Amino acid sequence: MDSLGFIFGIIGMSMGITGLVFGITALARVDKLEKRLKELDVLNQDFKSN
Repeated sequence: MDSLGFIFGIIGMSMGITGLVFGITALARVDKLEKRLKELDVLNQDFKSN
């Protein structure tokens, strides 16, 4: 029974790390998109995303 908990712990940690990496990547891409839209004057220059 102890090995089952260990296995689920490893699976949970790997999913958490995968989610963290996905979130950081998505945030970087949104920032890049926002910058590009400001350059094309689609968004106001003073637009701030939260």
